Amino acid sequence: MIVLPNSLLKYVGGDGLARQIWRKNGSLHEVNEDFFAKFNTARTSKVVFQQAARNTWPAGKSPAAARFIAWLLAIMSFATAAHLAAADDTAAAQEFAPPALNASQSLLFRRWFVLMVDAQLRRGPNPRWQQQDCAGLVRFAANEALKIHDAKWQKNNGFSAQNLPPELVITPEQRLFAQRWKIGAGATSAYAKAIILIQHNSAFISRDINAAQPGDLLFFDQGDEQHMMVWMGHFIAYHTGSSSAEDNGLRAVSLQQLMHWPDTRWIPDARNPNFSGIYRLGFLSK
Repeated sequence: MIVLPNSLLKYVGGDGLARQIWRKNGSLHEVNEDFFAKFNTARTSKVVFQQAARNTWPAGKSPAAARFIAWLLAIMSFATAAHLAAADDTAAAQEFAPPALNASQSLLFRRWFVLMVDAQLRRGPNPRWQQQDCAGLVRFAANEALKIHDAKWQKNNGFSAQNLPPELVITPEQRLFAQRWKIGAGATSAYAKAIILIQHNSAFISRDINAAQPGDLLFFDQGDEQHMMVWMGHFIAYHTGSSSAEDNGLRAVSLQQLMHWPDTRWIPDARNPNFSGIYRLGFLSK
């Protein structure tokens, strides 16, 4: 059994995976260090991988064995590409790592966020709100809350300055929180469904509804279906996930109503196994 050099192992997913692959052919012990050197130098090209195999296989050995090496290297090239792509995604995510909003910024965000959800309830869905469902409501309201609310924004959204919270003063990078949701493997996206918003972009607070603050999320998991609602402070808002010309899908219910809901799966009570709890958006510090 040969011992693979570290320079090779780090590109094929670790020592365990590499040894498992290379044990499949006993004759591979004859491959020399020059083989590995050329493998590492040419690891980004399937064609060059195959050429490296042909050039480094000892003279006079079986052509079938050489073909096996070329095949093995082609497989490893795809693993290498995936590894490098994941590393690039992780580096990009680390590069975009603005600090969370501080306590005062978090409180102002909550006011803007709740205002935007309430506006959808009172006026109907904003034409710029795409993907109208429960997670879409959260994404849209969060994105609008983080924007600069200048005169143009106010006009486009039907607001007047005297009825608005103080402006949220944050960095340009922090304004992108709701456009770069974490979706796993170091990647981000403007789109994230409900379970992704919870798993990768929120912090668990409690299963006690009394712990909720305005703008916190109530999350329900039905196994093959997930749903989220927004705690507005005095009531709960959500989108049903479907809409029509007669019904825009938006709902507002009191806590009292929801605690006595006919379908008990939607009751926000710790005794309900379908109620995962109260969650807070991850870029908030309070």
